[in-house]
Amino acid sequence: MTGVAFDKPVKQLDRVIIRFAGDSGDGMQLTGDRFTQESAVFGNDLVTLPNFPAEIRAPQGTLPGVSSFQVHFADHDILTAGDAPDVLVAMNPAALRANLGDLPVGATIIVDTHDFTARNLAKAGYDANPLDGDDLAEYAVHPVDLTGMTVAAVKEFGLSRKDAARAKNMFA
Repeated sequence: MTGVAFDKPVKQLDRVIIRFAGDSGDGMQLTGDRFTQESAVFGNDLVTLPNFPAEIRAPQGTLPGVSSFQVHFADHDILTAGDAPDVLVAMNPAALRANLGDLPVGATIIVDTHDFTARNLAKAGYDANPLDGDDLAEYAVHPVDLTGMTVAAVKEFGLSRKDAARAKNMFA
């Protein structure tokens, strides 16, 4: 792109493990599958690990209802889905809490701030919003209103807010 300056340094990695996590029904399996397909198009080797909740219909926003999809991709042969994600994309407080213990220090967390309400934080077992304090200081946290941005991006199509928000997984 001509005339555009990028200030951020590019960091080349030989492999990456990314985990998409949200409520069962948020489309994390679909998102992981699409991400996997796109990664494969570039010739990467990959291993996936879909993770479905044990409970069939756990209450939305609770830890037992968290679903995830992990993709380990590299430009060389890999044999496992990886142990610790380098990147976590968390769609709500429960997804963050359920996966936080798997992250190494320095991991990147992209979190959809839209559902970080007092009610959802309590359902996930948080007394306070972890995005506001120093609880996540050892990670590279990127709080983003993915839901709000998605709704704005598809506004021209005349979708209801609920229907528009369903595309947040693809936006992520």
